[in-house]
Amino acid sequence: MTLLTLFFTAFGLAMDAFSVSVTSGIILNQIRFKNAIKIGFFFGFFQAFMPLVGWFCSLKFSNYIKSYDHWVAFILLLIIGLKMIYETTTDEDNNFNPLNNKILLLLAIATSIDALAVGVSFACLKVAILPSVMIIGWTTFILSAPGVFIGKTGGNLLQNKAQIIGGLILIFIGTRILFEHLNINIVSILNFIP
Repeated sequence: MTLLTLFFTAFGLAMDAFSVSVTSGIILNQIRFKNAIKIGFFFGFFQAFMPLVGWFCSLKFSNYIKSYDHWVAFILLLIIGLKMIYETTTDEDNNFNPLNNKILLLLAIATSIDALAVGVSFACLKVAILPSVMIIGWTTFILSAPGVFIGKTGGNLLQNKAQIIGGLILIFIGTRILFEHLNINIVSILNFIP
């Protein structure tokens, strides 16, 4: 996996956390810098931790699926991407206090479940896990902390779009992984489209 692909993966994974950060900014009456850092830290930590867990868990069975690893990565990223896009169509009550540690912990875990599955695909693809989780964690932190302020200044418009963009990026990356392993050139496919 190239560094650019890893950054796109990190960006795609961070969109759930960014969306919740924007929502938090919309809900909070008063935002302090330390509150935005706290929210960013929780999301960044769990986005880094969960792929590590998925990677370690998958080491036990990755040898059995070497010939299918590209399909596993594609299916996992496709499901995650579609789930993220689908969630933008559901109306859920966002009546919560995002600064409550218990609620923030649940939100951080919930938004990082996708990263757990990505950790499994990283093990299948033999991706170096420590630099990858560092990039994922920092990317999530860097997007989530300012996301709180963005939410306060008009994030209602960005919230669903950010999650859709994240879902589409994950689907694209999964498709690219599949095409690379099947030796299908995306450019040659595009040439056949009128």
